[in-house]
Amino acid sequence: MKRREPISHIMTKNVLTVKVTDDLHEVVELVKKNHIRHLPVLDGAEVVGIISSTDINRLTFSSLFENQEGADEAILEMLTIPQVMTQKPRTVEASLSIREVAEILTTEEYHALPVVENGQLAGIVTTTDVIKYMLEQY
Repeated sequence: MKRREPISHIMTKNVLTVKVTDDLHEVVELVKKNHIRHLPVLDGAEVVGIISSTDINRLTFSSLFENQEGADEAILEMLTIPQVMTQKPRTVEASLSIREVAEILTTEEYHALPVVENGQLAGIVTTTDVIKYMLEQY
């Protein structure tokens, strides 16, 4: 295992994002259509939040109860992305080592971290990315 392999080696580079002003319906569609679990939220070029499929699942009932699609729609209409997202997410620099990021994911209990380079979003790294990397090493 390479001790100083940068996180940029395993991060997802082509990251889907949403804008802080977007509609929650767009988040739901992106998550479902692309089978992803985390979306960075941008205000211009700045990462101001992260919204997860878990955040969305907490808002919706149609998967739990029959005939609740109307309730889901009402909730998505009432709330905004800033009300649902995790604000001021922890970000990591693209130059950090995979080990350093694994330690952050473990000790701070995150499942995904936006990766920045020169203040701009460069990617996203998840616990799954780190586990896959570790499995490749053995």
